[in-house]
Amino acid sequence: MIAGKEHKSTLSSPIIKIAIVAIALGMIVMMISMSTGFGLQQKIREKLAGFNGHVQITNFDDNYSDITLNPISTDQTFYPSFDAVSGIAHIQVYATKPGIILTEDTFEGIVFKGVSSDYNWDFMQSYLEAGKLPIYGETKSNEIVISTKLANSLEVGVGDTMNFHFPKNDPTKRPNFRVFKIVALYNSGFSDFDNSIVMGDINQIIKMNKWQKDQVGGFEVFVDDFDEIRAKTNEIYIETPATLNAKSLLEKYPQIFEWISLFDVNVYMIIGIMILIAGINMVTALLVLILERAKMIGILKTLGSTNGSLQKMFLYNAGYIILKGLFWGNLIGISLLAIQYYFGVVTLDPDTYYVKEAPVYFDWLFIVLLNIGTLVLCLTMLVVPTLVISKIDPVKSIKFD
Repeated sequence: MIAGKEHKSTLSSPIIKIAIVAIALGMIVMMISMSTGFGLQQKIREKLAGFNGHVQITNFDDNYSDITLNPISTDQTFYPSFDAVSGIAHIQVYATKPGIILTEDTFEGIVFKGVSSDYNWDFMQSYLEAGKLPIYGETKSNEIVISTKLANSLEVGVGDTMNFHFPKNDPTKRPNFRVFKIVALYNSGFSDFDNSIVMGDINQIIKMNKWQKDQVGGFEVFVDDFDEIRAKTNEIYIETPATLNAKSLLEKYPQIFEWISLFDVNVYMIIGIMILIAGINMVTALLVLILERAKMIGILKTLGSTNGSLQKMFLYNAGYIILKGLFWGNLIGISLLAIQYYFGVVTLDPDTYYVKEAPVYFDWLFIVLLNIGTLVLCLTMLVVPTLVISKIDPVKSIKFD
C-alpha cells in the first residue's frame, strides 16, 4: 500500500504531514466553534426562559410593559393545565411590581417578581450560590431571593432583612412599605436580571395592589421544544380569551435573538472555510504524491492497470490521510471541549455575552455528521487531481528519473 510507505518519500512526506495537521486543526476549530456557538445560544435561551417563561399571557393593557398592572383571574380553562395545546411542559402564575430597596447608606431600584406554589424553581436552583429557596403557599411570606451582585452592592447577605418601598399608582399617596428577609442568593450571570430582579411571594403583590385572592399579573408558559415556540405561541393565543395576549420570548427580546441567530451563520461559515482549507491541502498533497510516483504509475499501466483502478488506489491513500487527520482532530478537540465543560477555563464578560464562561454544547450527531461531511467533501475535491493519472504516459514516465 502507498499509505504504508509514505514516510520513505523525501518530498511528499512533509507535505502529507502538513495536510494531516491542517485537517486536524480544521476539525478542532470546527468542533470548538460549533460547540461553543450552539452552547451560547442554548444558555441564553435557558436564562431568558427561566426568568420569563417561553410565552407570557398578560392583559393587552400590559402588552408594552414588563410590569403587570391589570390583574387576571386564575379561573381560566388553560390553568392550571394547558391541555388544549400539545407540547406544553408547564404553566405558572406571576406578577411584577417596581420598588426601591433602602439601606442606611444607599438605595437600589428593583423589580419585585411575585411567584406562587406552582413556580418551578429548577432553573434558579442551578444558579443558587447561598441559602435555601423558599416555599410559597396560601400564607403570605416575607422571604425573598436576590442576586449575589445586588447583595454585594447593598452589603447584605442571607439572613439579613431589608426595607422596600413600592410606589402606588396615585403619586399623592404614601408608598407601600415592606420588610423582607433574604433567604437565598443567586447568580445567573445575566446582568439585566441580576441587577434588578427580586423573587418573592405573589401574595405580597396581591395585597399591595388590593387584588382578589384569585387574581394574578399573568401566566408563564413553558414549551417542550424551543424550535416550535412561534407555532405554540399562535396556538396559545387562539386558546386564550380575547382580552388576553400571548407574547413569546422572541417578541420580548428581539435584539438578543437576532444577535444569537448570527451565531449560526458564523459557525457554518467557519465550517465551510475549514473544509475548503483542508481540501486544498489534500489536493496539494495528492498531486505531489501522484507526480512523485509517476514512474510507478507508468509501470502499473504497462502491467495492465487501468486509470480507474489507479485513481481508486490514490483516493484510498488520501482517505487514509484524511481519517488520520480526523482522528487527531477529534481527540484533541473533544479533550479541549471536555476541559472547558468541566473546569470553565475560558471566561467571558457577562455584560456582553450574558454568561460567565464559554458554554459547551455536545451534539454527538452533529459531530458525527461533521466528520462524515468533511471526509466526503475532501474526497470529492480529490477526484479532480486524480485525473492527472490519465495524462501520464507509461513510456515517458518509466524513462523519467
